[in-house]
Amino acid sequence: MNFVCKKLTIKNRKNTLLDISFQIENSFALVGQSGSGKSLTLKAILGMVPENLDYSLDVSWEYELKKGKTVVMVPQNPFTSLSPLNKIKDNFFNSEEEIKGLLKMVGLEPEFADRFPSELSGGQLQRAIIAIAISHKPKLLLLDEPTTALDSDSKDKILSLFKELREAYGFKILFVTHDINSSRIICDKIGIIHKGKIVEQGDIEDILQNPKEDYTKKLIESNFQNREFRR
Repeated sequence: MNFVCKKLTIKNRKNTLLDISFQIENSFALVGQSGSGKSLTLKAILGMVPENLDYSLDVSWEYELKKGKTVVMVPQNPFTSLSPLNKIKDNFFNSEEEIKGLLKMVGLEPEFADRFPSELSGGQLQRAIIAIAISHKPKLLLLDEPTTALDSDSKDKILSLFKELREAYGFKILFVTHDINSSRIICDKIGIIHKGKIVEQGDIEDILQNPKEDYTKKLIESNFQNREFRR
């Protein structure tokens, strides 16, 4: 069953900060600049909207939205996501054999379970965090610009890993990012968000090849120096 966000609104005393709707069939990218409403969307789905804001979330889905169970988020910066005092294995609620299997699934050797976060590179640490997320058997995986702290080589590998895991485990993905190019690797649908509203959405290649809104065109201009994909 698709995840359908029929209506998500967030308001403060004076303004409507977010007023959107979208549908996730497999993987959906929410793309926009800083301050466009991407992070607020994730917070609303996780039930973490600040108390000074009024929000309403109307979704159609067969699963109850529960942080850490049905819905799991992979954060932006792997270096600040885990306690430096705990070994990697201390973040799992699984047997040792299951932990080894989860680490292997994301391309890490079993001995990484006994290492501390400071002993891993950025790419390795993000892989460990992905394994922790998958251990919760999510139905919806939220990705909060999960490669911004990584070098380009690690970034491409992590993005490809997300795609492989989605195909293997069947969870939905909501990927929020400012980087359209990254969203092409993971997602089949895209929504362009601007000032709290989705101004354009649909098949990602259709929108990249034929953007209708001026904001979308400018966003594509700023993301791509090489125009060959537009030909």
